Amino acid sequence: MNRTLIGLGGTVVALVAVTGVAVVAAGDGDASATAAAHKPVERTTLVCPQPSSSDVAETTWTAFTPKGGPGKKGSAELHPAARAGDGSGKGGSGDDAGKDAGKDGDDKDKGDGKDKDGNAGKGDGKGQDAGSEPVVSSTTPGTPVTAETDSAEAPALVGTADGPFAPGWTVQQTTTVSAGAGRGLHGAACSAPDTSFWFPGASTAAGRQDYVHLTNPDNSAAVVDVELYGKSGKEKAGAGSGEGITVPPRSSVPVLLSTLTAKPVTNVTVHVTARTGRVGAQIQAADQKAGGDWIAPADDAQPRAVLPGIPKDASSVRLVVFAPGSRDADLKVRLAGESGAITPAGSESLHVRGGMTTAVDLDDLTKGEAGSLVLSPADDSSDAPRIVAAVRVTRGKGSKQETAFIPSTAPLTHRATVVDNPTDPEKGSSAAHLALSAPDEGAKVRVTASAGSGGGSPRSTTVTLKAHTTKDVLPPRPSGGKGSYAVTVERLSGGPVFASRTLAREQDGVPAFTVQGMPDDGSTVAVPHAAQDLSVLNDE
Repeated sequence: MNRTLIGLGGTVVALVAVTGVAVVAAGDGDASATAAAHKPVERTTLVCPQPSSSDVAETTWTAFTPKGGPGKKGSAELHPAARAGDGSGKGGSGDDAGKDAGKDGDDKDKGDGKDKDGNAGKGDGKGQDAGSEPVVSSTTPGTPVTAETDSAEAPALVGTADGPFAPGWTVQQTTTVSAGAGRGLHGAACSAPDTSFWFPGASTAAGRQDYVHLTNPDNSAAVVDVELYGKSGKEKAGAGSGEGITVPPRSSVPVLLSTLTAKPVTNVTVHVTARTGRVGAQIQAADQKAGGDWIAPADDAQPRAVLPGIPKDASSVRLVVFAPGSRDADLKVRLAGESGAITPAGSESLHVRGGMTTAVDLDDLTKGEAGSLVLSPADDSSDAPRIVAAVRVTRGKGSKQETAFIPSTAPLTHRATVVDNPTDPEKGSSAAHLALSAPDEGAKVRVTASAGSGGGSPRSTTVTLKAHTTKDVLPPRPSGGKGSYAVTVERLSGGPVFASRTLAREQDGVPAFTVQGMPDDGSTVAVPHAAQDLSVLNDE
């Protein structure tokens, strides 16, 4: 199974990294002179983790940018990153893996990422070959593009979009693992590099293999620390060390979390921080019996957390919460369902000790009704401790279980997009579903389907959300479209909206699924108005 990376007409998904530059001049106190204007971003960086090391995995990358960005010239490309630790210094899987993207039927995928032991920073990994061909390359905003592979040595990807491709650039990585640990559907929204990430819901217990993938998109090395917190606080180090992990330029380093703890821990919160540079970080969880998925970073620690999109047929839900710092957090637990907010029986409140991970099983939470979990301070204090949270959701029973993870997600203030939605679901699979939640006050959103990867025309619909509810929405499909397509959600009015997308696909009787949160796509940046033009200084 060494088919090359094959380019297809494709679709969407994503998270966005933005670098903006603004000039601020001293004003005379006039607020209107310093009010910020929102301008489209001009450059976006994304990273995608290494999809899988399984010989029975198939991966599709889908990229999309909504129409409307500034300018006429630009590009959006993802290139292979090196697999740090192979010692080649030639870009690891980057030399050949991307050469045949967009060339159907060619069979030359020669990715050489060989290090699968989870050790970090042992090779000189000089990063991506400057001459490597892109794996995914967009040609027109508003049109999805895809590439696929079934190679066990498929690389992590790094790339940038600029000009009209930058605002809202979204990339989805979807992998089907047909057997073995982690079998099921693994979906990851390729993410923006940053310097700090929180991951509640990871595990180093027997039967689980959780890897944190650290990907450096830049031309200088990054140095990263990985800390694990269990129910008693920070975990003692194991055979490996999470301190000072070197991630070479334009390279990816997988770290096996079980090597970082002295004993197995069922529920841990992982904190990734970059001492120097920046990285993208995501955790791939693989369970011997219950499948697996990617764990995306939780939203920044806040007094309140919203976790959107718990499926109505969830057989079990485990909530994992962490309170950074030393202050304890007392929380109210609510489920915003289709008909309103309810309090889970027996789990009305939750006490979280500062610096420690708290886990609670919320079995039969949904009672056949899709919903979003809302955690808020018990006393509604403005000075309440901050938290991060995630749920592990299980569908199915016995040997036919599959799991996915939903972290606390930032609100959709303007617009967000998800890609890789099927226009014509295959037998045994279901269409993509959106969970749109208005936990505070009612709201109105517009849901737009892009053209399909095989053509067609966009279609839109308007959805009204009642206060304190979550609506399970089957998005429109493109008119006459084929292949996969992107779905963009725009908030039109009302209160905060929290959103996620679920992809489901039956796999040998297993209800395989994956859930991606939909935070705002960061397509604009606030640029203060200059009170005075200082671009030209008169000579005295």
